[in-house]
This record gives sequence, structure tokens and C-alpha cells, in this order.
Amino acid sequence: MEQVKLYDTTLRDGMGGRGMSLSVGEKLKVAQALDALGMQFVEAGFPSSNPKEAELFERLAEVELENATFVAFGMTRRRDRAAAEDEALAVLASSFAAAICLVGKSSPLHVEKVIRVSREENLEMIADSIAFCREQGKRAIFDAEHFFDGYREDSAYALECVAAAAGAGAENVTLCDTNGGSLPSYVAEATAAVVAAVGQTVEIGIHTHDDSGCGVANSLVAVEAGARLVQGCVNGYGERCGNANLASILPALQLKMGFDAVTPEQLASLTPTAHYLDEICNLASDPDRPYVGRNAFAHKAGMHAAGVAADASTFEHLDPAAVGNQRDIVASELAGKATVRSQAEHAGVELDDEAATRAVQRLKEREHRGYHYEAAPASFELLLRREAGTYKPLFRLESFRVVVEKHADGEVTTEATIKVEVDGRRYFQAAEGNGPVNALDKALRTAIAGRYPHLADVELTNYKVRILDEAHGTGAVTRVLLDSADGEREWGTTGVSENIIEASWEALVDSLEYAFQ
Repeated sequence: MEQVKLYDTTLRDGMGGRGMSLSVGEKLKVAQALDALGMQFVEAGFPSSNPKEAELFERLAEVELENATFVAFGMTRRRDRAAAEDEALAVLASSFAAAICLVGKSSPLHVEKVIRVSREENLEMIADSIAFCREQGKRAIFDAEHFFDGYREDSAYALECVAAAAGAGAENVTLCDTNGGSLPSYVAEATAAVVAAVGQTVEIGIHTHDDSGCGVANSLVAVEAGARLVQGCVNGYGERCGNANLASILPALQLKMGFDAVTPEQLASLTPTAHYLDEICNLASDPDRPYVGRNAFAHKAGMHAAGVAADASTFEHLDPAAVGNQRDIVASELAGKATVRSQAEHAGVELDDEAATRAVQRLKEREHRGYHYEAAPASFELLLRREAGTYKPLFRLESFRVVVEKHADGEVTTEATIKVEVDGRRYFQAAEGNGPVNALDKALRTAIAGRYPHLADVELTNYKVRILDEAHGTGAVTRVLLDSADGEREWGTTGVSENIIEASWEALVDSLEYAFQ
């Protein structure tokens, strides 16, 4: 298969995204993760733009990569100055990076209004700078900034800029949709023109942004038109609406377009790598991202779940495992028996046809009342166990009571008392807590801890409340979602009631009982 090279610019262009800020140590982790994924190029930035970048380049010089080449980034020489006398180019040339990417103007508007030189001088700046990098023994890549705007303004001059870089020895000329405003048909047309003009002498690349929502599409049509290097960021990080998302581009190239980019094993690491990079960048992973999102292969409608059960290709455009993701059959009021059976099988619960029918009916009834099992799979598994007849309660509740007392000095105390029966033995326990849910949790745990010592490992990690019918004000139905963990697993449970304490109790009991199923 013909190869398309991938060039990740997270460490440089990606840092332009709002809220993006990584330490040197974190940038090293990003670089190593991108290398393991199989990126051919990892752009590290400008070596001395600030103290952090200077330290980064010092430490990157000690990193051994298996797949990627580090790229230093900079600009063409300044006007009225020879390339050999340009301090910024000298810094690039002295860096450890084997490749240098230089950005230069290819739009007449930018040439005249931004860098304020003649068109001829701009062409000389491009050629001189690329030639200097080659003389210093560096691989040279030219980023034709605002190329698609320039091609629209004056196609002949935009092509001259590309040709100047190619003639000076650039191994790749990348066409940049810098403001992200171009549409696929135009990108395809302009890229094809460049390939026809200089494609026999230099490799063509594409660099797009997502301001018009077409970053991925523009990259793919450019490849169809002859580009053989794609710049972007895994997860689409970057300024404004972000760079083209390589996590979407990579599988499209390899699984749909027949190009060779990375090994199948590296492609299968795409989803965990994308999530790992989000974690390093302190960003919540978008569950709806194509290919790598938690919902990318989630099926909620009953007809879809039934189709996937019969043949996954009916509602999945590729095998989730190919990109390191997995199928998820979501329990909801839209579910049918196929969803219920899939969830039961995953949980190790045996359901006959009659039990599956009851479970579907029970699911729809409870979702109508306000339960949300999509966000509480542990509570849904307990529902399935009840219908299968394998549910084992931890205790039998006799009663509980919660007293909240506010004093004149502002102090608030909460006390819960609980009466439960375990294996025929009755327990009565009281406890104070930081609010009614915490007090109930303490009282219940204290009462049954002797019988269930594993309770000490179970921790409530999140507590969320939602009002379902706001029109009823303080008398509205309340849904509670609890997240819990025991050091090995994490799970979610839910409770619904007009009484917030009762809803919390239901979610709490489900949380503790799930730990012992």
C-alpha cells in the first residue's frame, strides 16, 4: 500500500488551544505517546521562543524515538537579511532536531500587508531559508501559510511560492488552510493544481484547521488529490476550533482509503492513546469523538442493538477493536430484548426469554419514572439479577430516620438511625455525618460491617442530583446518581423519588450491593 505520513503538531500548534498548557515533563510524555502510536513526525516547536521550550529541546535531545522524527519549527528569514545572518534560523540549525519546518507566506495579501515586502523578496526569503537549512544538513519542510487564501487571490503567485521552496530543496511543501475557512471541493481543486505543477519534484502535504467544521474532510480530499503528508493533532487540539483531528484522519486513511500510515497494532492503540493524551492535557475526553469516543460504538435504539447482535456491520462502519475501542449496548427506554440480553451476557447473568421480556418491561417502566440506567449500569445489572432470580440483598431494611438540626449559632448537625436485619439478626445503629446521605452511609456500614468487611474498600466518589420536573418546585421528582469504586472497579448507581433522601438511599444501597454481586 502507498504510504501517507502523519505529522503531529500538538506540542506546537496544539498548545494554541484555549486552556492548553503543559509542563516540560508532560510534553515529553506526549512526544513518547505519539511516537508509540506511529507518527512519522512530531513537531516540537521553536527551540528558544521561551525558557520552557529551551528546556524541552534540551531534554528531547536525550529521548530515543522508534518511529518519529522530531521537527523544529520556525519562520523564513527576516526581510533585508541573509539567511546565514538570521539569528532565528541559526537557532533552528543548531538544534538537535533532524528536520526543520519553516512557515512562509503564500498569500499576496499577507506579503504586502503583514511582512510588507515585495512579492519577489518573499520568494527569495522562502528559497534562501530552505536552502540554508539544507546546507546545515537538515531535512526541510515548508509550510505555505494561508495557501488556500493565496490561491484564491492569485493562483499563479501561490504556486510560485510553492515552487520556490521545492526548487531550494524542501522535501515536502505543505499547503495550509490557516484560518480553516476553506471547503472540501476547493481544497481538492487547489491541491490537485499543486500536485500537477510540482508534484513530480516534491512531496505535497496538507495542514487544515476546523473553523468551518471541515478539517478532517479537507485533509482527506487533499490526500485523494495527491497529498502524501497530513499535519494535525491527535484529538484535534489547537487554536480557535482546533487543528485537523488525526485520531479521525488516521483510521480513515488506513481502513477506508487503503493507505499505509501505521502498523495494525499501532492503530489498535489509537483509542487508549487519545484518552491518555486528554488525561495529560487535563481535558475531559469527548465521548462523541469519531472512532475513539466512548459513544463511538454505543447502540441505544432497540432496532440497532438487535441488528448489531445479528451482524455488527449492520450499524457499525468498522470493527471497534481495529481502533482500540469497544462496542457498548446502552440500556434505556429505547431498548429491546437484544439490548437486555447483551447486557446480561456481559454481566454474567443468565436470562431466559420470559425473564428478558420482564426485564425489558421493567426497564421501560422505570425509565419512564425517571431512572437513567445509561448512566447507572450497576443499578441496571441489579435489575437484571432480580428478574433472573439471582439477586441477593445484603440486608432487609426495617426502617431508617434522619434528623437535621440547625442551631442558632449556625452549626448544623445530622444524625441517622437505621434498623436492618442480616441473616435473621436485627441491627440498630446511629451515626452522625456531613449531611443526611453521609450519615445514612455511616450508620449502614457500621451496622453490617462485621458481616461484610469488604465494605471498607467501597468509596463513594461522586454524588449528583437532578430535578426531573422543575414545574413542581421543591416537590419535584429527584434523580440521584452515585459513582463508587473499590480500588479495582468503578460503577454507577441511581435512585429516583420525590424525596431526595429516599432517592439517595436507593442509589446508596445499590452501590453497596453491587460490590458483592
